Amino acid sequence: MKQFLTFVRKEFYHVFRDRKTLLILFGLPVAQILLFGFALTNEIRNARIAVFDEARDEASAAIISKIRAGKNFEVDRILSSYRQIEASFREGKVKLVVVFPRNFREDLLHRNKAQVQVLADASDPNTASTLTGYINSILLDYQQSLSPAAAMPYRIVTQTRMLYNPELKGATNFVPGVMALVLMLVCVLMTSVSIVREKENGTMEILLVSPINPFLVIISKAIPYFLLSLVNLAVILVLSVSLLDMPLNGSLLLLLAESSLFIITALALGLLISNTTASQQSAMLIALMGMLIPTMMLTGFMFPLENMPLPLQLISNIVPSKWYYIIVKSIMIKGLGFSAIWKETLVLLGMTAFLLLVSLKKFRIRLQ
Repeated sequence: MKQFLTFVRKEFYHVFRDRKTLLILFGLPVAQILLFGFALTNEIRNARIAVFDEARDEASAAIISKIRAGKNFEVDRILSSYRQIEASFREGKVKLVVVFPRNFREDLLHRNKAQVQVLADASDPNTASTLTGYINSILLDYQQSLSPAAAMPYRIVTQTRMLYNPELKGATNFVPGVMALVLMLVCVLMTSVSIVREKENGTMEILLVSPINPFLVIISKAIPYFLLSLVNLAVILVLSVSLLDMPLNGSLLLLLAESSLFIITALALGLLISNTTASQQSAMLIALMGMLIPTMMLTGFMFPLENMPLPLQLISNIVPSKWYYIIVKSIMIKGLGFSAIWKETLVLLGMTAFLLLVSLKKFRIRLQ
């Protein structure tokens, strides 16, 4: 029995000495419970919306106050013209616009009926339906507060218009997310084991004594996976457009260029993982667990980022898939050009340059 306890104690020592094992045992469950706990909810909070108030009367002001008072909406801007509505949606700053027509209060009090127009960005159909439901509840609550026992009750009629996706097809939301998820996982996973494989097979010594520049060695590892990922991208686009009725309203050439940039970003991340790990198993584990959960939780295609606490929203900015997801939706669904996505493109370019520089530096250290 004493020998058995000795072996048990020895195994505990091995576990406690291995920081990676401790991270998997304790860090991963904590990260998962925090991410899933804050992300898995059907409620949407702090969604940015805009208001175009042509009436500017007591009734519209009271409804706007009710909207501001709740936790579901954050009135990001007050518009002054119809032209600003389309511009706000193109910028991606708001998810919904509420329009109060002129003489809103007079129509409601004298004709017992007034109209409110609700415009929603339906590129995410679930979020659009939920937000319009919240607005309808606020309007109904205000309507009942005017005169609940009136013989001819007041009625506020909502005219809802779903932009970019009037049929509320789920493919418009999930296809861009799946594209980001598949390309990220495949590229990172494949390249993360490329250099580690050389170490385990004993062929790294050949690279150590060769006159090839370390940067060229890294590029040579990435080029095959880059070309194969482009084929993978083409298959995804063909299936999405032909079978899932996914629209392609923007430039196909721009989409391919942005996708190529995202693939290079993912390849650079995989090379960095490959340079900093000692075994293929470790590289694959980091690539799978380190990319799968952030891409699913912090990209925005499964759960709205507005629901999450501010620290998680800030962390989502370092996830490349988030920016690529925004780019794909802007091009394929909204039909926007480069002028609308140049900021996201610069973010991906910066990430790619940083990851490649760090990968090159780590590779040089291992060559010494």
